[in-house]
Amino acid sequence: MGSINEQILRATKEIAVKFIETGRVSPSGFPEMFKTIYSTVEEAVKGTDKPPEEKNE
Repeated sequence: MGSINEQILRATKEIAVKFIETGRVSPSGFPEMFKTIYSTVEEAVKGTDKPPEEKNE
């Protein structure tokens, strides 16, 4: 795993833990939320070709 991917994984973990601590995510909803958070962080770090509002088209 590359350095960027490790940092994305760490940031995702920290965000998910904070969401659980504040009650915004339950442990049962963790798997789905983790994937969503990871994708969002990865897009923010690596960038995308299309702006977010065009992705749903």
